Amino acid sequence: MDQKKTGQFLRSLRNEKQMTQEQLAEHFNVTSRSVSRWENGNNLPDISLLVEIADFYEVDVREIIDGERKNEMMDKEAREVAEHMAVYAGTEKNRLLKFIQVIAIIGLIASITAIIFQTIGYDESVRSSVSLTASIITLILMSVITLYVTGILEKAAHNKGFMKTVKITSIVLLATGVLYMVKIILTFWLAIFLMVVPGLFERVKVDTDITKYNEYIHPIRTEKEIEDHGYGITNSEMFDIWPKTITADMNVTEFQYTYYNPWDAMYVIYMTSEYDPDAYIDEYDRLSSLGIQDYVGMYTVTGEPEGYDIISMSCDGYHGFTYAMIPEDSSDNDTITYVSIWFCNYYLELDIHKYLPDEYLLPGFDATDDNPYELEQRALYE
Repeated sequence: MDQKKTGQFLRSLRNEKQMTQEQLAEHFNVTSRSVSRWENGNNLPDISLLVEIADFYEVDVREIIDGERKNEMMDKEAREVAEHMAVYAGTEKNRLLKFIQVIAIIGLIASITAIIFQTIGYDESVRSSVSLTASIITLILMSVITLYVTGILEKAAHNKGFMKTVKITSIVLLATGVLYMVKIILTFWLAIFLMVVPGLFERVKVDTDITKYNEYIHPIRTEKEIEDHGYGITNSEMFDIWPKTITADMNVTEFQYTYYNPWDAMYVIYMTSEYDPDAYIDEYDRLSSLGIQDYVGMYTVTGEPEGYDIISMSCDGYHGFTYAMIPEDSSDNDTITYVSIWFCNYYLELDIHKYLPDEYLLPGFDATDDNPYELEQRALYE
């Protein structure tokens, strides 16, 4: 079978009728594009239309298939067979079309329902925005498919005003969707940029000026001020171990405050102070009343620093340790050393040995990236 030959034959038959493709398409209730594809040999009419086309052009069905006129006409029996085949094909086509129409309508209803629920629970996050945008695009596609399979789109296609409105509306919706997606993507990456890039240029702040003690420890500041200035520890219970302020009966012999904030605040602080006898007793009692939390095993710590007794310990498996200690076996002692190692996400991005004397460090302490304690804790949540 030569489709090109059949197409040329159909064109010649139409020309004999002196009809345009649009007129013929309207007669057979198809699109002019379909007629054009028949006549170009790119496609063939449905079998359900062959008998109608043959009757319209007053030719034999076999002549259309062969693409040329025959001398003999189709006999009655052959025509009846062709007509029965056309009816059968039309019935099967209608049955399949109805099934597709039902599926399309169900899909359209599901898309509308999804958009309603997503709109109700919308929280302006990137995930919610992308999901809602995808649902809207799905709704548009399902609407087009539903209009097509129900025949509404084909009928509306002959209305130039309607089609123009549809095109303009589609362009506006598409442009709006694209701009919205661009906004979401830019907002997301801007947030990443503002979060990550400052950390790349953050420098470690080290200060040994004890006159700034209350600027760093127990500062009287709002959270916003602390965030803006980039230093100072919030009034956490972990820092209750530290004295509220430096008093006249204290002689601070060493103090170092180290602060680093690549994207989460980290502190390594230590201070040693000599006390007047009465002040020492008061401070010792205060620290003892705070107690010693169980810290052994946390970040692979094995016990107290060698040569020291811990008299107060506040620890947190997520953030670290704050503790106070005195020299071991010293009956006439008047010295107390305070230490804080504070970080976030199970990981200290500072070389602890560089910013804290090893004699004050808890033995076995390991808060490097992927340390054993971190891996153990994360495994509990997987």
